[in-house]
Amino acid sequence: MPVGLHVLGQVELRVDGRLVEIGHARQRCVLAVLLVEANRVVTTEQLLDRVWADRLPYKARQVASNYVSRLRRLLAGEVPIVRQGGGYVLQVDPEAVDLHRFRRLVKQARGGDAAKSLALLEEAAGLWRGEAFEGLDTPWIAAVREGLARERFAADVDRVDLALAQGRHAALCAELSERADAHPLDERVTGQLMLALYRNGRQADALFRFDTIRVRLADEVGADPGPELRELHRRILNTDPALARAAAPDVPRQLPAPPVLTGRLAELTLLDETLAGTSGTVMISAIGGAGGIGKTWLALAWAHRHLDRFPDGQLFVDLHGFSPTEEPMAATVAVRGFLEALGVDPGRIPTDLDAQAALYRSQVAGRRMLIVLDNAVTTDQVIPLLPGGSACTVLVTGRTRLASLIDRHGVRHLQLDVLDRAEARALLAARLDADRVAAESATVDELVELCGSYPLALAITARNAAARPDLPLAEVAAELREFGLEMLDHDTDPAASLPAVLSWSLRRFTDEQRTVFGLLGIAPGPDITLPAVAALTGLPPVHARKALSALAEASLLERRPHGRYAMHDLVRAYAATTAHDLPDEVREAALVRVTDFYLHTAYEADRLLEPTRHDLQPDPPAPGVKPHPLSDADAAFAWLDAEHTALIASQRVAIALGRHNAVWQLAWVLAIFHARQGHHLRDELAMWRAAVDAAAHVPDPAIRTRTHRLLGHACCRLGMYEEAIRHLDESLLLAVRHGDTSQQAHTHLELAFTWERLGDDRQALDHARHTLELCRTLDHPVYEAQALNAVGWYAARLGDFDTARHHCRSALTLHRRHHHPPGEADALDSLGLIAHGAGDHREAIDHYLQALSVYRTLGNTYQVADSLENIGHPHTKLGQHDKARKTWQEALELYREQGRDDDAARVQRQLDDLPPASPQNV
Repeated sequence: MPVGLHVLGQVELRVDGRLVEIGHARQRCVLAVLLVEANRVVTTEQLLDRVWADRLPYKARQVASNYVSRLRRLLAGEVPIVRQGGGYVLQVDPEAVDLHRFRRLVKQARGGDAAKSLALLEEAAGLWRGEAFEGLDTPWIAAVREGLARERFAADVDRVDLALAQGRHAALCAELSERADAHPLDERVTGQLMLALYRNGRQADALFRFDTIRVRLADEVGADPGPELRELHRRILNTDPALARAAAPDVPRQLPAPPVLTGRLAELTLLDETLAGTSGTVMISAIGGAGGIGKTWLALAWAHRHLDRFPDGQLFVDLHGFSPTEEPMAATVAVRGFLEALGVDPGRIPTDLDAQAALYRSQVAGRRMLIVLDNAVTTDQVIPLLPGGSACTVLVTGRTRLASLIDRHGVRHLQLDVLDRAEARALLAARLDADRVAAESATVDELVELCGSYPLALAITARNAAARPDLPLAEVAAELREFGLEMLDHDTDPAASLPAVLSWSLRRFTDEQRTVFGLLGIAPGPDITLPAVAALTGLPPVHARKALSALAEASLLERRPHGRYAMHDLVRAYAATTAHDLPDEVREAALVRVTDFYLHTAYEADRLLEPTRHDLQPDPPAPGVKPHPLSDADAAFAWLDAEHTALIASQRVAIALGRHNAVWQLAWVLAIFHARQGHHLRDELAMWRAAVDAAAHVPDPAIRTRTHRLLGHACCRLGMYEEAIRHLDESLLLAVRHGDTSQQAHTHLELAFTWERLGDDRQALDHARHTLELCRTLDHPVYEAQALNAVGWYAARLGDFDTARHHCRSALTLHRRHHHPPGEADALDSLGLIAHGAGDHREAIDHYLQALSVYRTLGNTYQVADSLENIGHPHTKLGQHDKARKTWQEALELYREQGRDDDAARVQRQLDDLPPASPQNV
């Protein structure tokens, strides 16, 4: 059943040639987004932003899920839409989507002979049925539509050039007249039209077209037509029968041999689009990126693919901006080399740089040339090498962004990142024996992962493997895994050593910047923010920001959204090696400061999330360390979520430093966050295991009591009941031994929870009653309310609804009186269970909905999942099977996200037992 998917016109779905109705505009927008990103993950957040922008519907994520479900039904399984990576992937053969077929044809046309290229471009042009996404209007759609219009324009003008070269001018006049009217200032289009008119015997019309654009350029931009168009006008005026371009006196061909480039299709396409959109004006792309990322590879690969566009020659110079042995090349040396390549007598070359640059600009004026300025480090190196006319194209590569070049000359900047996984694998496969790659396919993926898709690291690894053809790739991977950067080093050839190549970027840094670079290599977490960097380095925020900017300018650090900074794993590994050159006391003080920053900010966040539990205070932070200010519970939750990985890593740093109090305190300040975020259960378990080990070195027995109790809680949440009971019993024994009533109460409550999970509600109730007795001696209303609710919950599970109702209503009253929303939600959830058990299913639903509202406000997705499952049962009793199905499906998704496999399996069985969905909900 052939499926066709179209966006180059109206968004359409065709099955066996038959048009299938998709639905209203929003539905078509959802399909359009998935088609543009075909075979790539579109996160739910991206889908919402691209379809609804800032006008999100109520329950936006559910609405988006509903639209995707409808599309799945329309596509009838022929084109799957699967959940992946927090979003959706439309899995389709790119040839079935007109957009991707168009791009493939255009790309293929770039490298073929003239006749074949023309045929491909004509096929590509035939795919367009109107304006892309016709009838749809969102900001994202508009931006993509504009980009596609540029791609279409670039392909069309290339097609016309080829058609004119093959003598098809008679058929082109109407098309070119329409395009020239639509783009009245585009000199390339006007030139094509003039040539077509002239070859059709319409010399006067061709000259009129030149006069028209000349007047319009003068009126609207204050400029004359460029030299190419003026030359064409002269030849038409003189009725030149050949209209042949005069050969330049010297045609330099300085480009080095083309590299073996794998991947980089997106970057090559961007360069294609930039060139196509300039219509002869100067185009400079500064191709930045860290050492070994493939800047020169990309520039040369693109250049060799477009030699036909530069018939007057190509100039190339390595400016040695980052070299192990040479200083950066002076601009005078580079200009002189270009002048000599252009055939200028060395005796005519002036000594003054300005005079040299002026002579150089004169030599290249009006010539269609490519100029590649490789490995630039300063704008001063580049400016004298820029042509003054509008016919040349310039590519600049360098590790720094050359900000003033971008600002003053309108350079379009292309920042290179690592290869994607498929490109990285293809690079290895291209350099290794195909049979070897096929035999160890999984190992190739591991090598890609170990190299972080870093081009130079991949090339070095491929070279090492190729030099030992009899060695299994698994052993190459094992060496790389064990020795890391050492396997990417080279004793005699610095250019073949990743550490050496990276080191060249540090040569121009100040001592302070090099120290910041090294400390970032050992900082906890995969990325970092400015406040954390200030704590790590001990620098004022202004100085820390300047150091970060210098590293980012050198492409050693990436500035990401929300003020975060990150290094590639291999760059970070190299930074860590430089950190070990710092004095031990400098490194240790930095790590103490940054872990204190994370600990004390997390403590303030925890206080905002749960003000009632803070009877513990962390040790004072290191001098100069200030927690990041947090305004409210929402800000606290967002900060904990953003910094969660760094907080876990901070505990590992504290372990390494022997800071036992910090180890258990980091687990403690994350306890509430972990309780409400069910998908961090494994992290919670690891942190409390570390906390128990650290507590053994702390003299306060209350700490050992707490850590055993909370490790038991973490074990229980993961279904590790035997270990949970063991730690909870140890906690209770310690609490009794030291007369700690509060800890006894908390531990009994955890034991109740664990015995409930083991299916023994009677023993759970006994522990809950012990908790209540102890809490009534503590003069702590919230603790007492929690105990009351626990007694009520287990009484209800045992069928004693009167006792349950009395206790849970008392708990609800206390929680509301003392403004404790988490406890209020727990009590409402218990009352829902009681009402359901007593047969009052509508009252049960009302209580559950109230509990859900509070849990959602608190961000407690763990309890949200449980309440969603609970509410489905009274719905089924009332015959509301569709509502039960909806809540259970949402609960199932949350359980799966949280790794709660047993809970997910139970809900799936409940869904399977429901009657079929009613027709209106199919």
